[in-house]
Amino acid sequence: MYTIRELFDLTHTQAKSYLLQYAYPWEALQGLKEYILQLGKALPKTQYAEIAPCVWAHNSVKIAPSAHLDAPCIVGEGTEIRQGAFIRGSALIGKNCVVGNSTEVKNAILFDNVQAPHYNYVGDSILGYKSHLGAGAITSNVKGDKTPVVISYGGKRIQTLLKKVGAFLGDYVEVGCNSVLNPGSIIGRNTQIYPLSFVRGVVPANSIFKGRGDIVKKGANNG
Repeated sequence: MYTIRELFDLTHTQAKSYLLQYAYPWEALQGLKEYILQLGKALPKTQYAEIAPCVWAHNSVKIAPSAHLDAPCIVGEGTEIRQGAFIRGSALIGKNCVVGNSTEVKNAILFDNVQAPHYNYVGDSILGYKSHLGAGAITSNVKGDKTPVVISYGGKRIQTLLKKVGAFLGDYVEVGCNSVLNPGSIIGRNTQIYPLSFVRGVVPANSIFKGRGDIVKKGANNG
């Protein structure tokens, strides 16, 4: 349930060919910078402008004057980068996305129609199609002891061998306000995370995460 193919519909990202090289989403983090540079140079110049060295934006993109975009970065068609947004680089942002007020994005893929509109941090993460971060929700990407991140689920421990790993949100995931997704969190497709949640490990698809140890399937007497 935590492979790339199980989490994401790859027709909704320019990174399809890149992601297909890997089985698990964290494997795609290390080579993302080089892929964005390669992809950016091949974008059609009639549709994309290089608004700064190695920063490409579709002609329809709206970028607020107070937003800051570092290289390399690609911003897709119809996307809005709002006031105070900080894109630190190695960011591939899809179509019709919102990167909002005081939101920071770094080394990440945002599929089409992703919304991170208010005070969010998205680092070393992949957010699937139509996923949404409530205000103040963040993807924590470094453990307190700075050791490599481990993915934990069902008694299994998968070594990523990476010190920086954020979260991987499947398609249609809703994350409630002021939630923290701990390093290596994986949220299955069509799952809802309650506000003020502290998430660690893998949350199954089609679930509602009400709190640690309180996860129910959607439609199962959710109350």
